Amino acid sequence: MARGTMVMVGTRKGLWVARSDEAREDWQVSGPHFAMEEVYSCLVDTRGGRPRLLAGASSTWLGPQVWRSDDLGATWTDTPGGAVAFPEDVDASVERVWQLAPGTEPGVVWAGTEPGAVFRSEDGGETFALQRGLWDHPHREQWGAGFGGQAFHTVLPHPSDPASVTVAISTGGVYQTSDGGESWEPRNAGIRAEFLPEGEQFPEFGQCVHKVTRHPARPERLYLQNHGGVYRSDDHAATWTSIAAGLPSDFGFPVVVHPHDPDTLYVFPLGEGRFPPDGRARVWRSQDAGATWAELGGSEAGALPDGFFVAVVRDAMCADDHAAPGLYVGARNGTVWGSSDAGETWRCVVADLPDVMVVRAAAIDL
Repeated sequence: MARGTMVMVGTRKGLWVARSDEAREDWQVSGPHFAMEEVYSCLVDTRGGRPRLLAGASSTWLGPQVWRSDDLGATWTDTPGGAVAFPEDVDASVERVWQLAPGTEPGVVWAGTEPGAVFRSEDGGETFALQRGLWDHPHREQWGAGFGGQAFHTVLPHPSDPASVTVAISTGGVYQTSDGGESWEPRNAGIRAEFLPEGEQFPEFGQCVHKVTRHPARPERLYLQNHGGVYRSDDHAATWTSIAAGLPSDFGFPVVVHPHDPDTLYVFPLGEGRFPPDGRARVWRSQDAGATWAELGGSEAGALPDGFFVAVVRDAMCADDHAAPGLYVGARNGTVWGSSDAGETWRCVVADLPDVMVVRAAAIDL
């Protein structure tokens, strides 16, 4: 069976699915799926046999839904009434499904929503149950919302410990459970909240964290892109250290770790105005856990664009898991670029879509 590549692109007006072979030079694109629905989260779940695609969509008329496909996007199934919903005794309603993440155990999928809550599925994403420990946390009612809403942008199940999950939300910060969601504690020591007054910029919680990631081979190490600041933790988020020196800007939304190297990570810096410094779309890579940085994307053999004055949001950059990994960047001008050599050279995967909110990719069997 041939090895191929699947890329899911969620936008403000639907989902597009792109497929290619392992070379990742030519793409077949289908869509829109769920036209006029906002798609903020996607998952290519390759656990088990045939991949299952999940998409967290939100309709103005019908509310949120987690769609699923077991035939690589040819057909889709919903859950009657919506897969993610608060129980009747909770006076709240789900507005968006910001995150879908595979759990440590077979069939387990985690979801993060707006308003700030985490849900757990045990049937591959068909139905979800609210995790009361975080919803009932005394800090939750003090979490604010960013310009784009209360973005629940990170859910990181521990790769070997089902009881451990790390989450992050704007503007609440990083929280972690070690008992399967019964209790949660803030894990923000060392993260600066630059928008607070002097002397109050390192609170217990309330940071505007934009994204957190880690590599499964080294789960105690995490990387974080903040609203001002790029950080690394080597003690499972107990403390954080700045690694922003050498970047043209410490503001941005995504942070992505190399699928085979826990010391290599990628960010997409944004300057004043929330577009790249000097309008040059560039990915920056560190191969030494943030000690030094190098600019990618300016190769004559295949470059990212100049004159680029739009943002790349928190879930619109990702990597696939091929042996020679690919990297993908989606922008708010509706274009997705792909690199089959980990960021050295780039080509357009698809263009002229609505605002790209999320990009997810994986190696699959065609």
